[in-house]
Amino acid sequence: MTRERYDAVVVGAGPNGLAAAITLARRGRSVLVLETAATAGGAVKTEELTLPGFRHDVFSSVYPAAVASPVFGDMPLERHGLRWVHPPVAMAHPMPEGRAVALYPDLDRTAANLDELAPGDGRAWRGLVGPYVEHFDAVRRTMMAGFPPVEGPLRVLGAFGLGGALEFARLVLLPAQALAAELPFGEHATAWLYGSAMHGDVAVDAAGSAVAAVYLNLLGHVVGWPSPEGGAAALTDALVGYLAEVGGQVRTGARVDRVVTARGRVAGVALDGGDCIRANVAVCDVTPHTLLRLAGDALPPAYRARLARYRYGPHTLKVDWALTGPVPWTAPEAREAGTVHVGGPARELARAAVQVRFGEVPDRPFSLFGQQSLADPTRAPAGRHTAWAYTRVPHGVDWGRESDRHVARVEAQVERFAPGFCDRILARHVLTPPAIEARNAGLPGGDVGTGSYALDQLVFRPVPGLSPYRTPVAGLYIGSAAAFPGGAVHGIPGRAAARVALAESALRRW
Repeated sequence: MTRERYDAVVVGAGPNGLAAAITLARRGRSVLVLETAATAGGAVKTEELTLPGFRHDVFSSVYPAAVASPVFGDMPLERHGLRWVHPPVAMAHPMPEGRAVALYPDLDRTAANLDELAPGDGRAWRGLVGPYVEHFDAVRRTMMAGFPPVEGPLRVLGAFGLGGALEFARLVLLPAQALAAELPFGEHATAWLYGSAMHGDVAVDAAGSAVAAVYLNLLGHVVGWPSPEGGAAALTDALVGYLAEVGGQVRTGARVDRVVTARGRVAGVALDGGDCIRANVAVCDVTPHTLLRLAGDALPPAYRARLARYRYGPHTLKVDWALTGPVPWTAPEAREAGTVHVGGPARELARAAVQVRFGEVPDRPFSLFGQQSLADPTRAPAGRHTAWAYTRVPHGVDWGRESDRHVARVEAQVERFAPGFCDRILARHVLTPPAIEARNAGLPGGDVGTGSYALDQLVFRPVPGLSPYRTPVAGLYIGSAAAFPGGAVHGIPGRAAARVALAESALRRW
């Protein structure tokens, strides 16, 4: 049995865990990151899932939030090999008649595309998001900040005045369905807006879905929807490289069995096999239910009960393909897009979402579809391409029986907008919800958001409190996507948890 000593341990080497470790190490703390998997990265990994030479992002793939992140923006990740690849079209939403609404980095070009499909829609979109593009930093500091988000709203108030700030607050509470009706949007633009809202698990007729769609598309105008050259793992490699530069360490294949406490505070962690790492601080990049497993006996009953009621979102099924050539989309805009929303008209998107909500497998599923090899030829052998799609599915499905049928539904939807797609498939790789969870415990059932984004849980994430990152055990913090402000790859919960740990450590010394 070995006993090592560090100032802090971080449990989990996902982007939030690495952000926490970097924050601590830059303040002179000795830090060890412990990761169960054989490689770091959490949901940010790249592997040859189908055939040799075809590089697929295993989980996440497109990172507007990472480019906009104030956490990653404060790190010299390019020095450690990170290069962002921007497709000509950030996102396209094809419709059955062969046209698509496109999200371009340029707001005016996006507005022109919307106006071509329905005169007035582009003008309405420009009027809505133009001020947010102009004052993006104020909006970003509101949407991408630790808890409580104070500075951002004050900047919004300064940028837009009281009336504009109240309009932004109203947008935060508005359903996407209501926003589309107010603008008013035509059929193409409504479907385009719904598709962006459906990146999360909040229904288009529920509060909070409008701001989710608007902010995601706003990121497309300001920072794009890029991916790392060579695959998502390049972002992880850059974070690990920078952590080493500032003195931190990552140990993979190290499963933490429990958090060790003494006299009401953290004393370290015990690993499978009996080794013990001593530390006064433990930041956990894990789900609330995993935190219960690691430290449940040391946590007060009331806090345990609040963690136990934490809710997860819909399950996810993901398919990766190796292709003989690019996807033959009918819509020209989709042939240049890094991301394609596959689902068609707004009524069909809403129907698929309702089916999932009521426990049915959608017959015409909505899918997020990625084709990063179009702009990044390092992803596949010369002349070949990769593609992926993930789609929301309900709980309680027997995937041993349903997997092949649902993959056929997903491919039929793509074929509907890209005739000849299935003829170009060389190989496929399928991750069902149980398979996603087996590969990454931080994505229960393939919940890519690590928890539902219903409004109550979005605000108080993972539990109500003055600081969602600290726990009742001194020195124990949660800094995962389950903590405010939630998912996407930006590192904010990890850095916020580390900052609380540093502040409380300084207070104890004082």
